[in-house]
Amino acid sequence: MISSAVQRMKPRVFVLVHPAWHGAWFWTKVVPLLRQSGHAVFAPTLTGLGERSHLARADIGLDVHVTDVVNVLKYEDLRDVVLVGHSSSGAVITGVADRAPAQIAHVVYLDAFVPEDGQAVVDLIAPERRQMMEALVKAEGGGWLLPRFAPPPWETIVREMWGVRDDNDVRWMLERLGPTPFGHLKDPVHRTNPDAETLPRTYVRCPRFQNPRFDQHAEMARRSERWHYRELDASHHAAVTIPDKVANLLVELES
Repeated sequence: MISSAVQRMKPRVFVLVHPAWHGAWFWTKVVPLLRQSGHAVFAPTLTGLGERSHLARADIGLDVHVTDVVNVLKYEDLRDVVLVGHSSSGAVITGVADRAPAQIAHVVYLDAFVPEDGQAVVDLIAPERRQMMEALVKAEGGGWLLPRFAPPPWETIVREMWGVRDDNDVRWMLERLGPTPFGHLKDPVHRTNPDAETLPRTYVRCPRFQNPRFDQHAEMARRSERWHYRELDASHHAAVTIPDKVANLLVELES
């Protein structure tokens, strides 16, 4: 439940972007909490994932996923958007900010990758994991589709790495996780628009998820005058495990 103080805050427009293997369903618990407090919320599913998995094809890459979100901003005529990305979708929201900065008020990285210009998500992960992913794409994905996160079973990843322990939540996720076009992870981000670089940015770290790269992003945000930094006492998938606290934090950022 969103706190009464947060409920009294000025309504905002939130655009929530899910990570690889997921879909808009990832935000199922957060969206109603924001809407019941009067906020407008959009949670697009990226092409080739979730209920749009039937559209997966070899030429889908990061640019298509950036365009998915940019088109929501355009066709819904959204302004003053709080743009939120989780995990690998840090690359997506970085690209969206570069292409549509005039429509964005705040960019929020929820335990997400923060690539620099020319970097891809795979450049920010451990080399051995990148090698495993590339091998899976070659062996099981026809050279373009990443079928799963890594060799451990999905249930192990969901419970032990992402920190989702409730049996109902685990079952719900296992029924929905699916392959991701590898371009989402291997294509480089473009950060060339100076207007985008002036946008307010917040990094939200979930420290129960042990990840040295996210720790580096968190330290960068702490030290930078252009960034804000917050923490949630949670593992990686806070939107699933503590959605009320995620919703509260997102709205409080805009108070």
